[in-house]
This record gives sequence, structure tokens and C-alpha cells, in this order.
Amino acid sequence: MKNLVTTSLKLSLIFVFSILLSCDINTKQGFKIDYEKYVLENGLEVVLHEDHSDPIVAVATLMHVGSNREVKGKTGFAHFFEHMSFNDSENVPRGANRKVIPEWGGMRNGGTWSDGTIYYEVVPTDAFEKILWIDSDRLGYMINTVTDEALEREKQVVKNEKRQNYDNVAYGYTSEVIKSNLYPENHPYNWTVIGSLPDLQAANLDDVKEFYNKFYGANNATLVIAGDINIEETKELVNKWFGEIRKAETIESLKPMPVTLEETKSLFHEDNFARLPELRMVFPTVESYNDDSYALDVLAEILSGNKKSPLYKIIVEEKKLAPSVTTYQSSDELAGEFAFIVRANANTDLDEVKLTIEEGLASFEANSFTDNDLNRVKAQIETGLYQGISTALDKAFQLATYNEYAGDPGYITLEAEKMQSVSREDIIRVYNKYIKDKKYIMTSFVPKGQLDLIVEGAKKAEIWVEPNTATAEHEKVSQGKEAEYEKTKTKHDRSEPEFGELPLFSAPQVWKDKLANGIEIYGIENSEVPLVNFDITIKGGHWLDSFEKSGTANLLSSLLKEGTQNRTPEELEEAIDLLGASIDIYAGTEDLVIEVSCLSKNFESTLKLVEEILLEPRWDEKEFIRIKSRLETGLKGMEANSRFISGNIYKKLLYGENHILGKSQYGTLETLSDINLDDLKDYYNKNLAPNISTFHLVGDVKQERIKKALNSFETRWSSKDVVFPEYELPKNTLGRKVFFVDIPGSKQSIIRAGYVAISKSDDDFNNLDYANEILGGGSSGRLFQLLRIEKGFTYGAYSFLESSLEKGPFTAYTSVRSNATLESLQLIKDLIGNYAVSFGENEMEITKTKLIKENTRAYESLGAKLGILHEMSKYGYSGNYLVRNQQELLEMNLVDFRNMINKYIDESQMLYFIVGDAKSELQNVNKFGYGKATMLDIFGNEID
Repeated sequence: MKNLVTTSLKLSLIFVFSILLSCDINTKQGFKIDYEKYVLENGLEVVLHEDHSDPIVAVATLMHVGSNREVKGKTGFAHFFEHMSFNDSENVPRGANRKVIPEWGGMRNGGTWSDGTIYYEVVPTDAFEKILWIDSDRLGYMINTVTDEALEREKQVVKNEKRQNYDNVAYGYTSEVIKSNLYPENHPYNWTVIGSLPDLQAANLDDVKEFYNKFYGANNATLVIAGDINIEETKELVNKWFGEIRKAETIESLKPMPVTLEETKSLFHEDNFARLPELRMVFPTVESYNDDSYALDVLAEILSGNKKSPLYKIIVEEKKLAPSVTTYQSSDELAGEFAFIVRANANTDLDEVKLTIEEGLASFEANSFTDNDLNRVKAQIETGLYQGISTALDKAFQLATYNEYAGDPGYITLEAEKMQSVSREDIIRVYNKYIKDKKYIMTSFVPKGQLDLIVEGAKKAEIWVEPNTATAEHEKVSQGKEAEYEKTKTKHDRSEPEFGELPLFSAPQVWKDKLANGIEIYGIENSEVPLVNFDITIKGGHWLDSFEKSGTANLLSSLLKEGTQNRTPEELEEAIDLLGASIDIYAGTEDLVIEVSCLSKNFESTLKLVEEILLEPRWDEKEFIRIKSRLETGLKGMEANSRFISGNIYKKLLYGENHILGKSQYGTLETLSDINLDDLKDYYNKNLAPNISTFHLVGDVKQERIKKALNSFETRWSSKDVVFPEYELPKNTLGRKVFFVDIPGSKQSIIRAGYVAISKSDDDFNNLDYANEILGGGSSGRLFQLLRIEKGFTYGAYSFLESSLEKGPFTAYTSVRSNATLESLQLIKDLIGNYAVSFGENEMEITKTKLIKENTRAYESLGAKLGILHEMSKYGYSGNYLVRNQQELLEMNLVDFRNMINKYIDESQMLYFIVGDAKSELQNVNKFGYGKATMLDIFGNEID
């Protein structure tokens, strides 16, 4: 790494010094990120990366404050403050922080973890200065705008987030149990990042101000700007918008605080939402950037990362206790954890699981591992290195994280070298040092009423479980009045800046070709990173399943990767890993897809493996039985998963019993029981053909090279006639009918409202999609703004169309606090019912601006570009369809928008479907006004 001192820099005296490092992050693998770093007088560290690949800019502000700065009784506060920061600030209009960024064509979000909080956005270049204005106002000028009303409203949002992601899902309390027992009470990792609901509810305005004044200053932050910028001009803008932000207290970095357990602790919990027993064993290890952390990462992969791994072989293959086993090393700023996780088959005794883990570790000690095992992990690391810097936002994250925690934005170079230098001796050493014969925390989470499955001697874990109650007074929240305060005086005018020059959207150049056997080829060359994403998409998927054996295509997609005629499953997996590639196969509702990612240098070798997988299936009976058992275990585990139940039954209600889309693409326990290996062979022989297949590729490979690599596919794979069944859509008789599935004790209600509306191939689809944007298109949509921002009922609320050749549903979706179910239903109904008349000229202009500018960032990644090719091949779009769609949008007038809304977003056609706690909410739902709710079981069957 070389340091270049720039003498021509002419900046304000606010820059006390400039460490202008033009650093090439350049590993042995050959990639690099150029950046410059400097520090403002107020202590803000700034890292800039110039990249003109796309007309977008990513901005990330990383605060060196996470849940590790909290104290008992005020847990969850760092994350809660992140939410508060997205509300208002002195110089930005009220509500704009969440609403206007999407309307500018951008995206924004934030995240909090144990050691930090990050705020980030990606915007078109014309909104670059605007995002600096908003970001700097959030960091430096938000605290005076906070009100008690805003505080109480945001509490409800965060509590809903906790319910949705932790309290209302299986195994959601596991992290809480482990952390509170692994770390001493005075350790900063003793509690979870989300914190406890009682602590959140107790937070007051003084707490918010104290937290801000202590931690939220320029000197505790790193600002990274990456993308289509001019470095010198950007420095002037950063100076203008961030240069006057106050310093906070000087916060000393926390030193590593690894823990040592004096005894093994075994704890259990009867989980209301679990249907399978799960065992976890967590060992204390080391902090981030500790040399041992890299060896522990590799150890985790070797213990369970593939079919040859000792834990996989004994737990999954030999004893058949579980469909999978997971081990991982997680290092944070102060300490680390090494975890073993086994979610066992139904009714499996966790004592046996524990003993089998010990047997697997004994096998590892006796037999060690091969050089290939180590090489495959390192090959995957190389690919992951490139994937981690494939977009402007990826680069911003990397530079910010390394600067703040490693003290060097370019630390990725050294980290890559450390990972690649891990040796066999290192792995054995860290195993002996941190795992072998060491104490740990063990949890047994079992379904209600199955305490006989817990590890013998386990003690009941202490967990606070929120009761379901009627709406409490503190839950009745609103936006409230704006705060009254004296605006902070600044040298620079902090009024909203004007937009810059409008960036022109340039659709990527697509080339097309076709092989003699009918395979169509679509490609986009992109050489920014030496990666390739490609897939083979075969029409059919679940559509070609029979009713009686629904799930056949899904089973076949899983089996195809389990070896070939000349390779065992273990040998195939090792071959893929040694190339640093990934090959995934899945069956959707209308396609079966082989999805691949690899280094461009390994394209041909990876494609050869894909050819072998597709044209030389192994048809291994043993593997078929194992995969079928794994799927059955997974379906059993989903029987209390509210989101899974909601999605499956919703489709069943919409499409009925006589349409294949009314059947789960994964099958059911009943249909799976009737599927045998011959059924998969029959599906394969009848339905997989090149003449209904498309090859899509995006990446660092030229067209000629691709055509040459596909020669073998052309000669070996013969076309055939495939029969596609036709299904008649049921007449919609469910408009304004209400359905309810009971999940006892559920803390939230999942609500879906919708009906089967339109096919993606319909000429109206795009226009309808545009017309929906104001109603439910992200955080700026009315559903989100009302149910989350104004009412605090939910973590999110949206409406959307489903893309498919068959007519797909228009759906409004949210997951709300249980005691807000009825009011949420009424608000959804009113928003949709009044949408057409309330959609005016202003909404039309916002929609056009938002969607046209979104295109500048929508197709940056390889995956997004691959999506363009899918749209073209599946729906017959031309190569310039993105430009054509933009023109179509620009030409729409208000009458066109309202016609789309009246024709398709028709509340009278929509059914309402709720999954929640019937004991507390059914009686209220029956007051909704559309008659008594029809009760369904978790499989969608009507019950009394």
C-alpha cells in the first residue's frame, strides 16, 4: 500500500489535516478499491471512492456505538435510537427522511448490531447533494425535533419489529437465552441488540437526549461516499454539510472482553411456535481481527460445511437425526462465539443429538481433514471477496467497517491474506484451544408438551413472554405536534439544495443467440469484477406437477445436485467448492432453474459441472430418501410459522382446489408420501428439454467464449415435445369475505387482502404496477406511512403484484400488533376503497419521478442485470424494453392512472385473510363488517 500526499488540495481550514491516501486494495487475487481518507476538524473520518460504472452514489454513516454501550434496564436503546434518527431533523421537512428518498429514486435503511449503527442510502447522482443534506441533518440536527409523541410511536414500531422477528417465530428467544448465560451480567454482550420490551417501553425523552449527546457526534463516526462522484467536488460538499456538526464526548474504544465459562450450562424452553426440537451448543472464543478468528472460521466450514464433514456424515447420513447441521464462528468487537446448531427431526431426543455431536468431534480429532477440505474453503473465500465489493453500497460497507473497527479502510487486503494463510496447524490449534473439552452454553428448544426431548438435566430458561392483551393506553399513539425549539445557528445555509443534473438511464447492452437444439441464449458482458452469474431456466416447474404428487418438481430440483453418474454427492460438492463456485437448483411455480455463480476464470469448468448435473443424473435411492425426509422435516417445522401458513393458504383460497397454483409447490406431507424415485425420473424424462430452456449470463465473459463453452449442450441435449396442462381460474366469489387461521398465543396478526388480478404478460401489467406505487410501493407508500409511521401498528405494510405468466394476485400485506388487527383491517379497506378518487396530479408526478430515477440504481448488480434477461426471455420483451417502459410511464396521464386503479385495485373483489391469535382477536375481526370470519386450520381446511 502506498501513501500519496496531495499538495494541490485547496479546502477550508476546517480540515485540520488530510491523510489523503490513494490506496489500492490489491490482493494476490487481483482486485482493488481506490479510496481517499481524510479527517475533518470536528473529528469526522471521511472515506471517498470514485466509480463511474453507474450514475449512482452510495452514502454510509457508521456510528461506533451499538448495544455494547447500553446498560441493564435500558437495553435495546442503540437500535431504538436508530429508529428515532429516521424521524425528523431541524432543516428537513417533517416525515421527509423516510418518504422523499424513495421519491427521489433512492433507497435508504439502517442497521444496528452489538458494536455499531450504520445509516445508508443509494441515490441517483442528481440527488447526491440532497442526500448529504439529509444525512448531515440527521447526524447533527435531529435531537431538538424529538417529541414525546414521536417517542411513543416509535416504541410501538420497534416492539412490532421484535414481535415479528423474535417473539412470534420458532426459536426466536434462543439468542436471548444464550447471551444472558454466556456473558456475565456486567458484560456488554449480556443482552440482545433488540433488547427487552419492558426496557423499550420505559424509555423517555431524557434517555434519548442523553444517548445522543453522549454518542452522536462527528468524532464518533465514519462517513463513506462511494460511486459516481468527483473527489475534489465531494470534499467541498462534505465540508459544507458535515463540517459544522458538533463533537460528542470522546468515547474510548472498548478493549476485547473474551469470556471463560467455569461450567457448562444446559437450559431448555418449551417453544410455542416450534414443531421440531433444536439443540445449540455455544463456546466462547475471540474478538474480530484476532488471528485465531480466521482459523475458527475455516474450522467451522470443515466441521459441517459439506457432505464429507464429520458432523454432517454422522448426524445426517449415518444416524439420520436431522436434515442438516450448522457450525459457525461469530466474532464481534469484544468477544466471539463458536456455535453448533442442530434442528432435529420430529420427536428426536436431544440427548442423542448431543452424544452424536461428540462422536463427530471425536472422528474429527482422529481423522483430521484433507488438503482439499482446506483448499475448497479458501476457494469459496476468494469468490466471496469479490462478491463483497460488487456494488457501490458493498464497497461503502467494507470501507466504513474496516476504517471504524480495524483503523484502516484498506484492511481488506490484510484480512484476505490472513484468511488465505490459515494452515492445518492453525485449525487444529484453535480447535484444541477453544472447543475440545471446553465449557459451553447448551439450549434445548422443544415444542410445547415435548419436555421428554430435552437434554437430561437441563434447567428451565428464564424468558419474559409478552401477554396478549387489549390495547393499552400507551399503545394509542399518533404523530403528534411538531416540536417547538430554537433552530441551531450554522455558518452555511442548511436549506434543501436543488437537484443536480438528471442522470440518463442507459440500459445494458444485451446480446441474444440460439443453439440448434432450441436453447435460447441471453447475455450481458460486465467486467467490473471477475465474476459470472448465469442460469439455465427450464419452463415448467410446479406447473407440471400432478395434483396428487404436488412437490415433485421441488424434490427433483433438490435431487439433481446430489451427485452425477460419475460423481458421488460428496465428490460433486467438493468439485464445486474447489472452483469457488455455487450451484443452486430450485423449482418455482412456472420454471425449474439451475442458478450459478463463479469466478470468470472458472466459467468453463463450472459449466461442465452444470452439464454433468443436468444430463447425467445419479438417481440415488439413498439420497432421494434423505432429501424427502429433509423436506418432510422442514414442512413439519413450518406448521407454526405464521408467514408460511399465510402464504400457502392465501394461494389456496385464490386459486382453489382445481388449479395447480392452489397447491403448495413444496407439496404437503400427504403428497410427498406418495412420491417415489420413479416419479422424479418420469418428470425429468418428460419435462426437461432444451427447446423450452433459456441460458442467461451476466459477467466477465465474452459472447464467443460462451458459445464455445455451450457446444456440448447443443450436441448432447435433444429437444422434445413437452405437454403443458391448462387450468381454468375459478370465478371470484370470495370478494369481501374474511378468513382466519388460529395460531394460539401469536403476538401479531398477519393480514393479506387481495384477489387474482393480472398476468405479467398483460399489456396493462406495467401501468397497474405504476399505479400501485403510491398505495404500497415501499416506505413512501400510503400503507406504510399510515400503519407504521402514523399508527405504529406494524414494522411494514405494502401492496404489490405477483409476476407470472398465469394471472397473479394483487395483494396488500402487513403484520400488525395483535390488538390492532381490527383497526388495521378497517384502515386497509378504506385506503384501497378510496384510492382512485384520492389519486391526483401530484401523486402522478411523484410516481413518474420516483420510478424513472429508480432505474439508475435498479440494475447495478449482476443479479439485477440477470433479472433483465429473465424478463426478456419469459415475457417476450425486446432488448430496449426498459427504455420503452419508461416512455410508456411518461406518456400516462391522470385518467390512465385512475383507469388502472378502478379496473384492478378493486376493494370489492378482495378477500381478507388473517393469521393470528383467535382467542384475543377473532371476536373483533367478526365486527369488521363483512360477516363472520370463516375459520380454517393450518392447512387451509374449513373448520367450525
